[in-house]
Amino acid sequence: MSSDVINIDRVLASFDELWAPRVLATVNDWAVKLAKVVGEHVWHAHPETDEVFIVLSGHLDIHWRNASHEVQLVRLGPRDVHVVPRGVEHRPSSAAGAVLMLVEPAATLSTGDFAGPLPSHVAATTGFETG
Repeated sequence: MSSDVINIDRVLASFDELWAPRVLATVNDWAVKLAKVVGEHVWHAHPETDEVFIVLSGHLDIHWRNASHEVQLVRLGPRDVHVVPRGVEHRPSSAAGAVLMLVEPAATLSTGDFAGPLPSHVAATTGFETG
């Protein structure tokens, strides 16, 4: 049994990179990740899993494309939680910035099925280790 305690504020203070989630903890095959975000991510989907977004601070917009390819918008504020179902194409964005907690299978790539060149501010990762 582990007696490790992980402090969210300490982990957040350890990095400045945007759209580059840090693995806060693992639970079985799932990861709890922290991310700082500003601007737009890329349109992507996760065909194999749902993705849970928890906004710790700031505001996050999640644009969805429905089956008719129409864009829908979900707006999240501090302490809001939203689940993007598996296979749904989405693009998170935050004009003023946000701090997020994500819950997803540990092997989930942050850019999902996106296949094009990534913008320089977006990392394709399953999560970086906390320092």
